Amino acid sequence: MGKFIIAKQKNGEFHFNLKAGNGLVILTSEGYSSKNACLKGIESVRRNSMDKSNFEELTSQNGKFYFNLRTTNGQIIGSSQMYETENSVKNGIISVEMNAPDADIEELY
Repeated sequence: MGKFIIAKQKNGEFHFNLKAGNGLVILTSEGYSSKNACLKGIESVRRNSMDKSNFEELTSQNGKFYFNLRTTNGQIIGSSQMYETENSVKNGIISVEMNAPDADIEELY
């Protein structure tokens, strides 16, 4: 089962990583000004990860693949790591879809 890990950055902002059951980070958030805002971001990921149309597959300038998870109004709420293949990015999306809805939340600060 996946897990959301909330951390506080040196600049005082909060962010989260969604980790798959194997411990690999599959989605990373932006920085949030408060813990409460970060928790709202997690809830948005839970809701929006259930709709495949909210995932956007992209290719970086160096040819690696990644994806963004967007809200229905188009705001990015999480981005993946870089992947070597298109198949890997598709598996990353499937992992977010499977893990995000029921993932526990752990705080590391």
